[in-house]
Amino acid sequence: MTTQTLTIAGQHLELHPSGAVYWKEESVLLISDVHLGKVTHFRKYGSPVPQKAIDHNFEVLEQNLNYFRPQTVCFLGDLFHSSMNSEWHRFESWVKKAQAKFLLVAGNHDIISPLKYEALGIALVPELSWGPFYLTHYPEEREGYFNLSGHIHPAVRLRGHGRQSLRLPCFFRNKHQLILPAFGAFTGSHILEKNEGDEVYAIAEAAVIKI
Repeated sequence: MTTQTLTIAGQHLELHPSGAVYWKEESVLLISDVHLGKVTHFRKYGSPVPQKAIDHNFEVLEQNLNYFRPQTVCFLGDLFHSSMNSEWHRFESWVKKAQAKFLLVAGNHDIISPLKYEALGIALVPELSWGPFYLTHYPEEREGYFNLSGHIHPAVRLRGHGRQSLRLPCFFRNKHQLILPAFGAFTGSHILEKNEGDEVYAIAEAAVIKI
């Protein structure tokens, strides 16, 4: 496995192939767009999405906790895809066993009652300023802060000879922001065009590679 570490405002952010970011100085694991419940929602209405996609999300969450041992896990929105379904109960069990504090910066899909998160000890906030960082779901700019966000599900298209092309999820950095890729399986992605000064870190299987 290959990670990449960025230094921003004197802080070290480790980019992991799962799409997570580990903020070393504060022992915070940042994860965006897990979209728990989406697979179950689509299966309910007849879409042939494999059950193993549900297992994958929880397996990768657990792998990140075991690898980084964070004190805090901060979800940058769209933790749960829509209304409650059976995946919520699995999430409850996972949270209760985890040795970490949890925060959720609410995203547009986070419509489950805040009381449900409160009962699990998960703090739910619309945005969060923490050290040099401004944590949001939608990419935003705030003077004096560097923005960490998600929502867009960024990806990059790599082109080879002829008509060969490869679409990969990525971390997308510009002067003011780092946009995290979607963490969850079955979430889709959006191609972002790289401009001068931007940095793209593509995820290729078990490696994060600067493009």
